[in-house]
Amino acid sequence: MNGAESLLTTLTNSGIEVCFTNPGTSEMHFVAALDEVEGMRCVLCLFEGVISGAADGYARMARKPASTLLHLGPGLGNALANVHNAKKGCVPMVNIVGDHATYHLEYDAPLTSDIEGIAGPVSHWVHTSSAPEHIARDAAEAIRQAGAHSIATLMLPADVSWGENPAGAEPVVRIPAPQSVPAQRVAEAVARLRSGSNCMIMIGGGTEVSLERGHKASQIAQACDAQLCTDVFPTRVARGAGTAVIERLPYLAEMAVDRLKDVEQMILIGAKAPVSFFAYPNVMSAISPAGCEHFVLAQNEEDIDQALGALIEALGAGVNTPQVHKLNVCDVPTGSLDANTAAMAIAHYLPDDAVIVDEAITSGIAVAPMTATARRHDWLNQTGGSIGWGLSAGVGAAIACPERKVICLEGDGSAMYTIQSLWTMAREELDVTVVIFNNRKYSILELEFARTGARGGIPGPNAASMLDIGKPDMDFVAMAQGMGVSATRATTAEEFAAQFKEAMQSRGPRLIDAHVPSLSG
Repeated sequence: MNGAESLLTTLTNSGIEVCFTNPGTSEMHFVAALDEVEGMRCVLCLFEGVISGAADGYARMARKPASTLLHLGPGLGNALANVHNAKKGCVPMVNIVGDHATYHLEYDAPLTSDIEGIAGPVSHWVHTSSAPEHIARDAAEAIRQAGAHSIATLMLPADVSWGENPAGAEPVVRIPAPQSVPAQRVAEAVARLRSGSNCMIMIGGGTEVSLERGHKASQIAQACDAQLCTDVFPTRVARGAGTAVIERLPYLAEMAVDRLKDVEQMILIGAKAPVSFFAYPNVMSAISPAGCEHFVLAQNEEDIDQALGALIEALGAGVNTPQVHKLNVCDVPTGSLDANTAAMAIAHYLPDDAVIVDEAITSGIAVAPMTATARRHDWLNQTGGSIGWGLSAGVGAAIACPERKVICLEGDGSAMYTIQSLWTMAREELDVTVVIFNNRKYSILELEFARTGARGGIPGPNAASMLDIGKPDMDFVAMAQGMGVSATRATTAEEFAAQFKEAMQSRGPRLIDAHVPSLSG
C-alpha cells in the first residue's frame, strides 16, 4: 500500500467519502489510488474556488467534512476565498494539498511556493507530511483537528504519495463529543435572563439553528420574556412552516443599531457580539448599545443542545409551546418581474424539505421574509463575505442531500466568480435550480458607495462604470447551456413563476436567468 492509498483508506475509514478536486502532476498517485481504494466519491471541479465552496456546502448539509485535493500553492490560493467563508462559518474541511517531492523543493521549480504560509491564515491546523509511513497518521490527525468546526490543511509531497507505507491505513478516527457548558455558566445566564433587564438571546454563528434548537430557544425566550434573534448570517437555519419564529438581525449597520438600541443583556449562543460588516464614517463598529452586556453561554464547539436543555430546566421553560410559523404560501405573482415578484413565486412553489443557498445579495432581501411561512426548508447563508460561494455551495449541498431539491439564489456578479460550478452540476446530474438575479449591476456596491459617503455618495462616470456589469450584457442562458445545464430567461413575473414551477417539478440542473431591476432602478 503506497502513501496515497493509505491516505485515501484512512479518510474513508472515518466516513470522509467525498473529495472535491482538480488535480495536477503532483497528485497523480492520489488520482491513481481512486481505482484501488473503494468508498471515495471524487468530484471534478474546473476551478479551485468551486472545490472549496462545494466542500463548504457539503459539510453544512452532511454535518461532516468533505476532503479537497488541491494542486500546490497556486491551487490552494485559488481556493482561499471559499475556505475563508467556511472558516468564518465554522464549517469543517480537510484540505489535501499536493506538493513537489521533498527532494525536488531545493531546486525552486516554477510551482514551488510556501504552501504552509498560504494555508495558515485560513486554517486552524496546518501540517506537511514528511514520509510515506507518516501520511496515514497525519491524515487521521487532520480529520481529528477538523472535527465538526475547523479547517485542517495537510500537504502531500509527491514522493510521500508514491512511496510505500508499511504501516498502512489508520482506523476510524473518533471525534470527541463537544464539551459540556459548565453549570456555573448556565446559572449566570439564568440570572441575567431573570434580572428584569431588556434581554436578547442571539443564536447562530457557526451553530446550526435546527428545528429542534429553534423550538428550544423559543421556549427559553418565552420563559423570561426575552427577545430571540439570529445574527446576520448564521451558517444554517431551519425555516418555514413549523419552525420557530426567530428574527434575523439586519445587515445594514444603521438598521441593526436601531434594532438593538434598547437591549441591556445579550446572551450569545454560537453567535458573536454583533459588529458592523464594514466600517463607515460616523458609524460605530460595535452595533450593540454602549451599556449592553454580552454573555457567552456557549461557543460553537461546545454542547449547544446540552446548554439549551439546561436553560430549559433551570427556567422551567419546558411547559411553553414554541412560537412557530404557520404555513402561509404567497400568491402566484403577475406583472413586472422584480426581486419581490420573484420572491413570491419562489415562496409559492418551494417544495417540502428544500435547501436554499443564498448569495442573491441585494435581490435576495425580499426572499427571506416571503419564505418564512413557506414549506419547511433549510437556508444556508454566505458567512464570510467573499462572493463566489453560492453556486459552488449548491454543488456540495446537492451531493450531500441528493433526495432534496437545492435552490441557489445568485447575483449575476457573484455568479461569475465560480460559474464553472454549472459544469459540475451537469456532470454529476445534480438536482439544483439556479436563479440568477440579473440586474446587470454590482448593486450592493452602489448601495455601499452611497453609505460610505465617497464623493458625497454619488459616483462620477468613472466610478459608476466600475459598478456596471451590463456592458456587454452577460448571457447566462448561453453560458449554462454551453456547460450542459438547461436554461431559460424570464422577463415577467408570469414567465418566472412558470419556469420556477417547472423546475420544482422536475429533476436535474436548471438555470433561470431572471432579469430584474437593480436597487437604483
